[in-house]
Amino acid sequence: MDQRPIGVFDSGLGGLTAVRRLRQIMPSEHIIYFGDTSRVPYGNRSSDTILKYARQDLRFLRSFDLKAALIACGTVSSNCLGQLQRENDIPIIGVVEPTVRRALELTENKRVGLIATRASVSSGAYQRLMSQLDEKVEVFSQPCPLFVPLVEEGRFRRGDVVIETVAGEYLQPLREAGVDTLVMGCTHYPLLEDVIGSIMGENVNLIDAGCESAYAIRRHLKHSDALAPEGQKGAAEFYASDRVADFERLAAVFLHEDIGHTAHQIDIETY
Repeated sequence: MDQRPIGVFDSGLGGLTAVRRLRQIMPSEHIIYFGDTSRVPYGNRSSDTILKYARQDLRFLRSFDLKAALIACGTVSSNCLGQLQRENDIPIIGVVEPTVRRALELTENKRVGLIATRASVSSGAYQRLMSQLDEKVEVFSQPCPLFVPLVEEGRFRRGDVVIETVAGEYLQPLREAGVDTLVMGCTHYPLLEDVIGSIMGENVNLIDAGCESAYAIRRHLKHSDALAPEGQKGAAEFYASDRVADFERLAAVFLHEDIGHTAHQIDIETY
């Protein structure tokens, strides 16, 4: 048993979709979340900048005595997970591997779509791992650079002509490719599930990166006998690098609960 907290970070609020699932499946755990809202999105940055930001994010989280960290950011997971794991002495879980494994379990026609940030797609991490695990799978990738800023602005609901127009343009090539499974390779994208699902059709499996990574970290902690004692009530702390009023307002949407005025603003550049 281990009562130390789990650290979670993302470039903005998308990682809260992973936090929501963590709290559902591990209600006894203490979770500390950092959203780098002053520098979102990471997906259009260079690899060097992504690594610099990720190191700062982890250094902040490690100012707490963590037992594990979840990188709830597809861009960081696909670009520098290995480097971060080598530099740190705690378990660090990313979103790529658990998401890929779930997609391979579900696909029947071996045609898998991937939507992610430009940096995630360009890294080739999702595509390489799918090919390594199943050489018969064809991967059809589509960068969606406007999804994260639109979600962060609250433009993610069906009926919103802006997000529906953008999503329709991004997803059309994947529809034409006949994919039967679509990896949502960014933790912001589950908020777009209704929009994406309406465009792709009910026969296409949608894979939630935040959900799959949450289950992955639970498996790791259970295997290591590092879960918090059952029966106790877990807690969550929230930190952001920009105005917390905006964070708190949108966090309620991602978490499906009101966090009140509990978030704290920190200066991430000092880490």
